[in-house]
Amino acid sequence: MDRAGWDARYSEADLVWGAGPNRFVAEEFAHTPPGRVLDLATGEGRNAIWLAEHGWQVTAVDFSPVAIERGRQLAAERGVEVDWVVADLLDYQPEQDAFDAVLVIYLHLMPDALTTVLHRAARAVAPGGRFFLVGHDLTNLRDGVGGPQDPEVLHTAEMIVAHLPGLEVRRAERVRRPVHTDDGVVDAIDTLVSAVRP
Repeated sequence: MDRAGWDARYSEADLVWGAGPNRFVAEEFAHTPPGRVLDLATGEGRNAIWLAEHGWQVTAVDFSPVAIERGRQLAAERGVEVDWVVADLLDYQPEQDAFDAVLVIYLHLMPDALTTVLHRAARAVAPGGRFFLVGHDLTNLRDGVGGPQDPEVLHTAEMIVAHLPGLEVRRAERVRRPVHTDDGVVDAIDTLVSAVRP
């Protein structure tokens, strides 16, 4: 979906992804001492705001100005500061070796574009910092529910790991995420990759 499509989706009355953090982000960072974090493809900022509430200094980037404005409003309502940036991740150049954590949560691009973003994200991680990605896994097409239906933009752990220069992978696997549907609870299948810069 292009920027206009995302702007239209984010213009709907309700928050697209809800106000709470992604469950895997919450699990990964609930007990991590705060520092400086970069949230790429932040959307309406649910993870950015949650991290700010937990003491992190957050830079949140998305190409949808509508999403960023909704994030600003939600952050103001919840009394936290976030550095909001409207930018296309194919153009955005994060500061190198600067962030204690870099998040890439449900960003789905064609392979060459994703490789560019992942390389920049990996370089942005400071020594001792971590990279954390969650996205729809390729097997979700067959065995899961929801998510993009184009296999070219779906993830595998092996594909993500191959594009993280200089990082030491700590976790790279498929994880299941319960989704409530009209037919009951069904598992979506995600790729999860956690890595650190030595």
